[in-house]
Amino acid sequence: MQHVLITGGAGFIGQNLVHAWCKARPDDRLVVVDAMTYAANVRSLEPLITDRRIQFVRGDIGDAALMRRLFDEHHFTRVAHLAAESHVDRSIADPEAFLQTNVLGTFTLLKTALDAWRSSGAIDRARFLHVSTDEVYGSLGPDDPAFTESSPYRPNSPYAASKAASDHLVRAFVATYAMPALITNCSNNYGPYQHPEKLIPLMIIHALEGKPLPVYGDGSNVRDWLHVSDHCGALMSVIERGRIGETYNVGGGNERNNREVVGLICETLDEAFAAHKDLASRFPSCPAASGTGCHSLIGFVTDRPGHDHRYAIDAGKLATELDSRCSVGFESGLRQTVHWYLAHEDWWRDVTSGAYRAWIDKNYGFRIAV
Repeated sequence: MQHVLITGGAGFIGQNLVHAWCKARPDDRLVVVDAMTYAANVRSLEPLITDRRIQFVRGDIGDAALMRRLFDEHHFTRVAHLAAESHVDRSIADPEAFLQTNVLGTFTLLKTALDAWRSSGAIDRARFLHVSTDEVYGSLGPDDPAFTESSPYRPNSPYAASKAASDHLVRAFVATYAMPALITNCSNNYGPYQHPEKLIPLMIIHALEGKPLPVYGDGSNVRDWLHVSDHCGALMSVIERGRIGETYNVGGGNERNNREVVGLICETLDEAFAAHKDLASRFPSCPAASGTGCHSLIGFVTDRPGHDHRYAIDAGKLATELDSRCSVGFESGLRQTVHWYLAHEDWWRDVTSGAYRAWIDKNYGFRIAV
């Protein structure tokens, strides 16, 4: 049995990891911490909280006193650190928040864990997993090989720079203080419970509401798409069996450009409306309700600054060392995701609050069609 701290556990990847951890390791004791900023939603965790399978704490990882109290009370032997500001467009508008959480917050958590484990003598059996992003590596050309763990860091957005800085902090703690830490760098995640500011849920919800589907530039930007369930499986493998001080890239092996992704979303929605006639009454503004097709909503808008053209992950090290491989193909995973949002309208209606609508207006309202 392990005593586990999961930070950012009410976020998209975090809440999926909490559910996966409880299923795979039901005897572990989990404490979930989240600052409950705009992208967090604790609804999916409520059954686990009610059944006392997890303890949920609303708090900031930058609060050193709170972090120390939790370590003193729960004697954590595992930390899965996912708390982060993670949206590139928001980092362009407000970079300071990303430095506070991603850099200073990570430092506070590292120092607290190190002090607690040293003083308790638990450092030899403890593990700290820092969950990062492939965006720290920068952008790839069309024919460049995929990023490996030895690829140089070349962040191009305030978000990517803040995650690169936190990666370096973790690595420095390992080298300087023998911190029992590991790092993962993942590609773009998708799946259930993702905040609708991200590309896939944004396009699904906009299509259902009959709103424009704004695609940056010419839609040729390429991402490697990773289903969140595959990511969570990899994280549990790394924290338990990975080598201390090592970095493991986690990718889906599913490179798609944005035009392809949005096109498949539209195709899946059109098929769903054709097969389930009740959807037309639930979402009358969706073009699929009248048989027009969701592709009619697609439009290309001015690109964002510093938009990386392509990411691709070589996850060979993860597969070779830990026998961890992705099992969800992109087409099937995306179709499952579209149907999840169709079935969980109450969830995303609750999430798409006035603050969310104000952000969409701010980020996309000024962009002109190209």
